[in-house]
Amino acid sequence: MRAYLDLDSFPLDQPDTARYQALIKRCQADLASGGMFNLDGFLRPEHAQSEARAHTPKMDSESFHHAREHNIYFQKDIPGLASDHPALKRFETSNNTLCADQLQGSIVHQIYDWAPLRAFLSAVMKKPALYPMDDPLAAFNVMRYRAGQALNWHFDRSEFTVTLLLQAPKEGGVFEYRTDLRKTDDPNYDGVAKLLNGDDPDVQKMSVVAGTLNVFRGVNTPHRVTPVVGDTARMIAVLTYYENPGAVFTESEQRGFYGRVA
Repeated sequence: MRAYLDLDSFPLDQPDTARYQALIKRCQADLASGGMFNLDGFLRPEHAQSEARAHTPKMDSESFHHAREHNIYFQKDIPGLASDHPALKRFETSNNTLCADQLQGSIVHQIYDWAPLRAFLSAVMKKPALYPMDDPLAAFNVMRYRAGQALNWHFDRSEFTVTLLLQAPKEGGVFEYRTDLRKTDDPNYDGVAKLLNGDDPDVQKMSVVAGTLNVFRGVNTPHRVTPVVGDTARMIAVLTYYENPGAVFTESEQRGFYGRVA
């Protein structure tokens, strides 16, 4: 993996070193303060670029065009919330997705299966272990956003999301988020409505370079990717791990996210 990854800056293959422990502490501090951490240039830029180029033909011909209208919760309705409540404002999301079975043998696949990455993520998030999914579609994906396409406001269902940016657009495609807008015991619907109306001064923006590994806690932190502008698409890999082995999506989830069933 050393040929692909900057393991001099991020020594994930040296867990017994002081530099490894210092990196874990830095990432834990970033998670605690902002709900995320970044490893800028984790995947060497030349390999990020080559991955983006390698996946483009399949993206053009075989990818699933995922286009849907949704609210921030990805649910039709919320118990106790009126259907016309501004927290249920609807948006459109659009991208193209390649599934794990279309990415076999790729650099993204190799990184996903690399045990030291899972061990590092487990250590940062103080979990006994993390496991790859058994789902042949959902385990790891590559998503592309072309001009006008966007990932709109939403809360994640999983505790954390791991992404690897392969290609950044020249304009647009900015990651925006609002840290801890809700809590487990407080849905803060009025605060959600304020965010969706564009009236929340605590929204933050993040622009990262190709090759950056990002780990983000999005369960209570809503986030979006603004529409891409121009001819250069945003291309990003999503790596999905669980605390228990054997995780798979239901057939309805597979069809909804990928247009087919494994």
